Amino acid sequence: MLTIKQIAEMANVSRATVSRVLNDSGYVSVDARKRVLETIEKTGYVPSQHAKSLRTKQTKVIGVILPKISTETSSRVVDGLNNVFQEYGYHILLTTTNLESDKEIEYLRLLKSRQVDGIILLATNTDELLAAEIEQLNIPVVAIGQEFNRVSCVVYDDYHAARDLTQTIIDKGYRKIAFIGVDEADKAVGYLRKKAFLDVMAENGLNAREEWLAVTSFDLVAGYEAMKTIIEQAGENRLPEAVFAVTDRLAIGAMQYLKEKNIRIPQQIGVAGIGASDLSRYVQPALTTVEYYNKEAGIEGARMLLDQIRENSNCPKKIVLGYRLIVRGSI
Repeated sequence: MLTIKQIAEMANVSRATVSRVLNDSGYVSVDARKRVLETIEKTGYVPSQHAKSLRTKQTKVIGVILPKISTETSSRVVDGLNNVFQEYGYHILLTTTNLESDKEIEYLRLLKSRQVDGIILLATNTDELLAAEIEQLNIPVVAIGQEFNRVSCVVYDDYHAARDLTQTIIDKGYRKIAFIGVDEADKAVGYLRKKAFLDVMAENGLNAREEWLAVTSFDLVAGYEAMKTIIEQAGENRLPEAVFAVTDRLAIGAMQYLKEKNIRIPQQIGVAGIGASDLSRYVQPALTTVEYYNKEAGIEGARMLLDQIRENSNCPKKIVLGYRLIVRGSI
């Protein structure tokens, strides 16, 4: 295997000159740079990544922690991350917690032990233990989707998006509105979207009945079962007129149950979700939803992390992304 010393001898330059060419740092004359590059091309020399890491104190690897690798949200965010990191010569090391929040701390420690240059965390909670762990890592971390007090983050405007969606449902003439949510430990999806729903209901003088409020997990089956529970607990004479589900998957699961019970959507019960999933366009009727800019979140998160790596700074910053309400045939 060729060494930098051998490349330097063949190109008739110093080892330092070869190093500056490889790292694109420091002054190198045009003639010397040309000789080094021609020698590298002729020999097929590939620098040792380990040796380069020792010199630059960087591995050019970014750790990414996802709650679930199979969701459209995660894939869109990763697409945005990859666009930026590839441009700057970084590689991504993906991990997934499979929605087990205790694994977030475990994977933060694992990625630090792998000497990544920084970490992107798509967190499912804002627990103080998690926040403390991030601060103790002593490497740059950017959270996407959840807001931490002392951690850089890219977040969606969950509260106002849910407010707008709730008001839109009401403006369509619905008054008796059910809600399918998730655990409030997930501040963005579980707490803020529910708070927005309850606030708008109260502002419009509407009652959010206890039997119409369900808390469940994130998948399609959970939406189906939550809708079933709401309908069975309500009884025929106390059925809701619409249901707001905090994700599209929950909404589509709820729609499936209503269809099996021959409850017409939107005439008898309207349905709305959040996420603008691909499937939301193709279910019948098409689902009213809110689009978040997930790919842009990945792009902004990657840029923010690279800024912290370059500046060697953990000074927290925050970006709040907008959203788009998409009204379709389900309400």
